[in-house]
Amino acid sequence: MRSISLPPVPYGSTAVRPGWADLPAGLRDALAARIGGEPAAVRVTAGGFTSGFAAVLTGLTGERVFVKAAALHGQRHLVDWYAHEAAILSRLPAGLPVPRPRWALTESGWYALALDAIDGHTPRLPWKPAELDAALATYADVAAALAEPPAELAALRLPRLADLARDDILWWGEVAAGREPLPEPAAGAPLAELVALESRLPGYADAAPGLAHGDLRVDNLLIDSGGRAWLCDWPWLCHGPAWFDLAGLLLTAYASGLDADAAFAAHPAAAGAPAGALDVTLAALAGYFLTGAEAGPSNASPHLRAHQRWSGEQALGWLAERQGWSRARPTPSPCSP
Repeated sequence: MRSISLPPVPYGSTAVRPGWADLPAGLRDALAARIGGEPAAVRVTAGGFTSGFAAVLTGLTGERVFVKAAALHGQRHLVDWYAHEAAILSRLPAGLPVPRPRWALTESGWYALALDAIDGHTPRLPWKPAELDAALATYADVAAALAEPPAELAALRLPRLADLARDDILWWGEVAAGREPLPEPAAGAPLAELVALESRLPGYADAAPGLAHGDLRVDNLLIDSGGRAWLCDWPWLCHGPAWFDLAGLLLTAYASGLDADAAFAAHPAAAGAPAGALDVTLAALAGYFLTGAEAGPSNASPHLRAHQRWSGEQALGWLAERQGWSRARPTPSPCSP
């Protein structure tokens, strides 16, 4: 097994969120009314990279719902994400392991969305092989169901990954042009090759007929008591190739010292992918994460920039190994075996 690199903070401990008592009294009352009374328990989610309220509420009868909430003024982007996610989740094909929306409400200047509460945990890193297998199996089901976009989802006018790439994902060209500084972890990497690789992503993405989750990460997965993986957080669904999602997920398999190349090649989502799809995606993700890490403190999570840097290092290290570049693999964390 290869050496292991752990993230700077566990994915299940990255969020700083308001508690139940921090919500406006009117919103608490409205939520309590929907679950049949003051919640018997409130478990605030510690993972994620946003500052919205997110918690499992348990009613007096034991019924549980997962509630996301954000202020209409000051967190409007979160409100829009949550409402868009609800529209997507309600239209996903039946039978997929995804939480479904229960209800939504607006009260006291806040928007709240209630979803099915999944009784599970965020996968632990380094990956346990059984949990990674469960995650890959779930994504195989999701990718197959979205290979031909259902009409209900297509009606939402979802964005195209190719456009998202041109607008926000591709950054090595900006670095090469001197409009962005060269991230320190990329010192010595062949910049011209990185630019050439990432520039192929829009064309590859436009040629793909299906839909991609757009944010397939460890902290957007839950493993239930039966070992099944559930895929959460759906606001970034877009027209694009499933292999893009797959490569993003496998960054943490690479960091866990596992054979991420073999996992990518064997997965159904990679079937029919262009020969350079994985390298193109790794180049784009490396630039996206590493330049993002240089953007200064984030008010979403104090751990966001460190996680972006770590993720970018994994993408660049994996790409360097695949390309045979001289750049060394990212330095293992002090906790690495």
